[in-house]
Amino acid sequence: MEVKAVFFDIDGTLVNDSRTVLKSTEQAIQNLKQQGILVGLATGRGPFFVQSFMKDLDLDFAVTYNGQYIFSKEKVIAATPIDKASLRAIIDYSRTHKKEIALGTENDMIGSHIMRFGMSPFSQWGSQFVPKRLARYISHGFNRFVGKIISQKKEDLINISREPIYQVVMLATPEETQHLEKEFPDLKFTRSSPYAADIINANTSKLQGIERVGREYGFDINQVMAFGDSDNDLEMLSGVGMSIAMGNGTSRVKEVAKHTTTSNSQDGIHKALEHFGILASEKVFTSSDHHFNKVKEFHSVMDETTQEEPIPWTPEGARHRASFKLEELVEFLRAASRSEEEFEDAVSSLHGALDKAAAKVKSKYKAEISLVGQVDALIDTLYFTYGSFVLMGVDPERVFDIVHQANMGKIFPDGKAHFDPVTHKILKPDDWEEKYAPEPAIKKELERQIQAYKKNNDSK
Repeated sequence: MEVKAVFFDIDGTLVNDSRTVLKSTEQAIQNLKQQGILVGLATGRGPFFVQSFMKDLDLDFAVTYNGQYIFSKEKVIAATPIDKASLRAIIDYSRTHKKEIALGTENDMIGSHIMRFGMSPFSQWGSQFVPKRLARYISHGFNRFVGKIISQKKEDLINISREPIYQVVMLATPEETQHLEKEFPDLKFTRSSPYAADIINANTSKLQGIERVGREYGFDINQVMAFGDSDNDLEMLSGVGMSIAMGNGTSRVKEVAKHTTTSNSQDGIHKALEHFGILASEKVFTSSDHHFNKVKEFHSVMDETTQEEPIPWTPEGARHRASFKLEELVEFLRAASRSEEEFEDAVSSLHGALDKAAAKVKSKYKAEISLVGQVDALIDTLYFTYGSFVLMGVDPERVFDIVHQANMGKIFPDGKAHFDPVTHKILKPDDWEEKYAPEPAIKKELERQIQAYKKNNDSK
């Protein structure tokens, strides 16, 4: 098929679990536009939320609020607010049944503090770790909590509703959503979260929004490729010419889509476009080593690039990397010293070991840049590190994940990493220690391993 336009869902698709767009995805979008292919968004989010993506990625248009508000860089293509009678009925229902709601305007999503938190990037990121079977209990608990603490006032909602409202978000379980569909047959209920339902006009959807854009820009729905991950993408994915489910998508999405790619954190968009020959094959790879992939994700976010072709380190780069490793070795010695005197002796011994190692290596190899030599040395450091864990009796798997999550927390409020101008080490945001410092979680994990050992030993 000829592809004239590509549409991306945002949460779980365009952005990864760290709320950033992968470099490979940025490159893919640039390549699409260079080919004359139109690129847009199809999302349940509001127009105010997507503006930064439109600007940063130079996108052509956006279908927002699940098809209720559609715009391009130049103009509003279509805006279809929920009719006032239906809106009043939803507000009355939420008040009667103590259901938290948020009302989506052109410029904001206005609702309770709890609902605003639920739609925040942090909450969206955290929801992936909550089993879906618990969603109904969490939703019910939230409603009871907010009903007692910060209940919504009907008068406030009525005042907000005087503006055009394009989408209502209600805290509700899937079972409650089924009841709502019977209660309000003139409205459509869809879900992009396990905790909440998106409420829109019955005759609108992402798919219909895309069709409306197509009439404006001269392409047919069969010439559209779309990417999605959640159940509010189902209609879109079932209707376009080529549909792609992300590897992290729901089972229903994968059943409907014509193709399933890798996850939103594993170059899924780029790989799908390569698979269908829309992008020329490039050396963007995913390793079978999950730890490597996590570190690759870290560098993709922090450095905004990764190296795909095997090349050796330059002398300058090698010195930087060795300095990083040396600091960690000194921290290791510090944590193995009972006193300042013992620590000083350990550091002195390290100096001596360094001189001895330099003499040994100098006698064995000539000085030259060697990819094989660098890889061999680095693998040996990995092997020795694993060996140290083996001899400590510590399983590093969960500890690695803890440290990875802490490192991914080094993104500043501007969405970027900041670096020390001298050492080029990544700096930490002011609230990093409070929110992401790994030591408490490492301590808890080690205590778990110790207790597991004792329990196993006692049972023998």
